[in-house]
Amino acid sequence: MAALIVIAVLVLFALVAAARSIRVIPQARAGVVERLGRYSRTLEPGLTIITPFIDRVKPLVDLREQVVNFSPQSVITEDNVVVGIETVLYFTITDPRSATYEIAQPLQAIEQLTVTTLRNVIGGLTLEDTLTARENVNNELRVVLDEATGKWGIRINRVEIKSVDPPPDIRTAMEKQMRAERDRRAAILTAEGQKQAQILTAEGAKQAAVLTADGDREAAILRAEGEAKAIDTVFSAIHEGHPTRDLLSYEYLQMLPQLAQGDANKVFVVPSEFAAAFGGIGEALSQRLAGADAPSPPAPAAPQALSSPQAGASKQAGASQQAGASQQAGASGQPSSTDSGAAANRGRKAADRPR
Repeated sequence: MAALIVIAVLVLFALVAAARSIRVIPQARAGVVERLGRYSRTLEPGLTIITPFIDRVKPLVDLREQVVNFSPQSVITEDNVVVGIETVLYFTITDPRSATYEIAQPLQAIEQLTVTTLRNVIGGLTLEDTLTARENVNNELRVVLDEATGKWGIRINRVEIKSVDPPPDIRTAMEKQMRAERDRRAAILTAEGQKQAQILTAEGAKQAAVLTADGDREAAILRAEGEAKAIDTVFSAIHEGHPTRDLLSYEYLQMLPQLAQGDANKVFVVPSEFAAAFGGIGEALSQRLAGADAPSPPAPAAPQALSSPQAGASKQAGASQQAGASQQAGASGQPSSTDSGAAANRGRKAADRPR
């Protein structure tokens, strides 16, 4: 019976020893082995056999990247503004032995070091720089923390400022400033738009005026060229036809009704050449009458007894002479009775010539 008890005790001891000697380390974990209270080795992931009752495995160390969110900390900026800054820290344990023996509470140590470094960095920046230069602050924090935690077997991968909370009155002032800045930009953009619109309108009006002037100039040139060609054609045709003085005088008379056309024409000017034209017509009529009639002496009332063509010609000559005299009197400011009388005498002499 005693032998069975001894055997059972030995078997139980063997099972316990076997259980304590075989350890399985998960992936991304590491175990620190102490032999008789001193560091012996670091266990890698997998199956490992240790010496029971001599070796002791401390709690496993997580080798994965870890994230720690620190509570907001009050920090004073360079322009004496108290802001609350909340940070997020990403770190990885690279040396399980140093992380186990070099620092007692690594997370608390990292948090306090982050707060101290953050106050030093933010203390040299203004509120505007703190809000706009977060990337620079993150880089400075990471460099300082990584240098301090390197001997602890911890690598700081990234430090991010999660939020920056200025006081309520500062936030109100910043909102007003932002609103004023946006209003200013809107006013500037509106003014620039109106300026560009006015410039484009002025340029368009200028180009339109230039084009209109060019068109009027071209039209005037073409009209002048056309009139010049028409006058040249008429002048050439007249000279090629060899017109007589009588024909020219008759053409002068034909232009009088055209000068008097129009409802608004009250007074028209008769050229001085019409007197000579009338004289030529009178001479022509006298010569024709002298050649056709007998050489009987003319009666005293011959001017009234003239035929209707002669009377009409005399009347037209008298009217043109009176119009010419009216023109000259209008130019001098007084009526000229002498010129009109002279023209009438010339007409009577032309009619009284012997036939």
